[in-house]
Amino acid sequence: MSMLRSFKVLAPKFPVALTAATRNLSRGVVRNKALQNWSRPSIDELLVPKNSWQQVHARNQKRYNAQLLFGSMVFGGTVFAASIIINFNPIPKFLRSVKIVTITPKLDKEISSDAVEDLSDETVLEHEDLVELGTHETADAVPSHHEPEMAVSMVDRSVAVAVNAVERAAAARADVEEPKEKLPTLQQLPAEVQYLLVGAGTASFAAFRAIKSRDPTAKILIIGDEDRLPYMRPPLSKELWFVSDAAAKQELKFKQWNGRERSLYFEPNAFYTPLNELDESKNGGISVATGRKVVRIDTENQVAHLSDGAKIKYGKCLLATGGIPKTLPVLASSAEDVLSSITRFRTVEDFHKLDAVLNTAKSVTILGGGFLGSELACAFGQRAKAGILEVNQAYQEAGNMAKVLPEYLSEWTTEKVKSEGVNVIPNSRIKGIKRASNGRLLVDLSTGAVETDHVVVAVGVEPDSQLAGASNIQVDSEHGGFMVNDKFEAAPNLWVAGDAAAFLDPQLGRRRVEHHDHAVVSGRLAGENMTGADKSYTHQSMFWSDLGPDVGYEAIGIVDSKLPTVGVFAKQTETDTPKAVVTKSGESDRSISEEKAQVPVVSNIQTPDGEDYGKGVIFYLKENKIVGVLLWNVFNRMNIARRVLKEGKSYDDLTEVAKLFNIHGAE
Repeated sequence: MSMLRSFKVLAPKFPVALTAATRNLSRGVVRNKALQNWSRPSIDELLVPKNSWQQVHARNQKRYNAQLLFGSMVFGGTVFAASIIINFNPIPKFLRSVKIVTITPKLDKEISSDAVEDLSDETVLEHEDLVELGTHETADAVPSHHEPEMAVSMVDRSVAVAVNAVERAAAARADVEEPKEKLPTLQQLPAEVQYLLVGAGTASFAAFRAIKSRDPTAKILIIGDEDRLPYMRPPLSKELWFVSDAAAKQELKFKQWNGRERSLYFEPNAFYTPLNELDESKNGGISVATGRKVVRIDTENQVAHLSDGAKIKYGKCLLATGGIPKTLPVLASSAEDVLSSITRFRTVEDFHKLDAVLNTAKSVTILGGGFLGSELACAFGQRAKAGILEVNQAYQEAGNMAKVLPEYLSEWTTEKVKSEGVNVIPNSRIKGIKRASNGRLLVDLSTGAVETDHVVVAVGVEPDSQLAGASNIQVDSEHGGFMVNDKFEAAPNLWVAGDAAAFLDPQLGRRRVEHHDHAVVSGRLAGENMTGADKSYTHQSMFWSDLGPDVGYEAIGIVDSKLPTVGVFAKQTETDTPKAVVTKSGESDRSISEEKAQVPVVSNIQTPDGEDYGKGVIFYLKENKIVGVLLWNVFNRMNIARRVLKEGKSYDDLTEVAKLFNIHGAE
């Protein structure tokens, strides 16, 4: 029954399906016949062109030219619109409105009382002053209970008028007598700044770059006690002494070991914003007040007090006061005529003074065998080799840099310094300096007396924390310097960086470092934290020293010759010198070249025949762990040393660790 019912439903549809199948079959047959009968058409069957090929080509070319013209117009319009809308200027926005700054030196002469007395009434009481004083005519109209207050006010106005008049007269006289630029007056200093940086050295420079990178419209004021813009110190004891051009030396231009010339200053005058434009600058700016000294910081009210009486309120403040050259106790009682022939080397002024002395002196004696003393000795040695100057270097230790280098390497370095023409006098304690009958200095040493024309004291620096007492800022009694946390903060909204900071090192504990790279690292970190980064110190800073263009070293961590050391050395090649590494990287600042360095491919280690201290790696150990690494004529490997220190492991065979530095392989 079910089958019958299904047949009744489908039966009416069979004719339709059959018809469709028949139609499709017939179409297929027709198509097959057409394909079988198809043949290639002959030339006579092709269509004949209506126009010649030249006309067709010209018509197509015209159309193509129109399309090209239209496309060029669209592209040009797009570029023009983009140039208006998009700013392709690589100069940061906050620097576009920077103008040339005029920073003037401090007046060498005080205004004498005669200058005030010589002023005529017309000079002292100019029109605006007379208008100011003219208010006394209304004094009678003031009630009696205001008379004392008015009297005081009148005295203040009179004094202010007199002071202004004297300043104008002094300025006019100075324009005639001294055409050089003068310092900004007190009125030009802003009363309040967003960021105040005390100190104009490397740490401040690194800090303001970090601040500007995070806060492009920041307004920054740098206060420095020298009459100069911020500059770098390392070349003062290195490359600058190899400059033969007197004009370039005066302008503080020097050639790196690779021969490329650069300036001692971090930035030119035009980079900085004039003091009187800082407040109104919409894009912010960086101004420098030179020849000024901050003597106290009111941390509660956030006010900096200057030695000349000025006050500046700040939002955030950085102390980067640096260090002060140490002196010798025996020099405290020396006569003035003796002290005039002694230089404690630190600043540009010290460099110019010493350079002038060496041009006429027959003999110079350096006291100190550390970094600075050894660098200066090698720099002066070039004049000793020429036979125009006797160079002596005396120190208490047994060899050059004996406080840092292992004994064997210190002895090697001492021989190197001697080969530069220097008369080295080790194991010598200074007993006193006096003026001889012939006018020269007589340096009394425990090993004998030395007669010389000038003495350079290079026995280290101490942190400049003079304002700590007046500012109630804590000082580290063990290491010296301002006590800071791991973020380099000493008080709310007050940071410290550079030589003056006693900071907490996560690997090595609390310490203080007096080197260029640390000033860069700590200044950058402090600047970032001043803008709210809230970063802790984790980056191990390094330091370097060059004994001329052929011998140099870099170090990181605690490098103290009192610690046990293990050294792995190899033969030096022509590429293992400060000159070679600067030539390759194009940068004399090793803080920068080390950051850009790539990790070398490690090669198989080979033991050299005999002792050769041409280049190598020295590991400093404490409790069988590496706490310091010194790379002797091995450059651009500091990232590896930093990693080894951070791991803090104990090693059974440090020769295997030395393989990481690839001292036996080609670059």
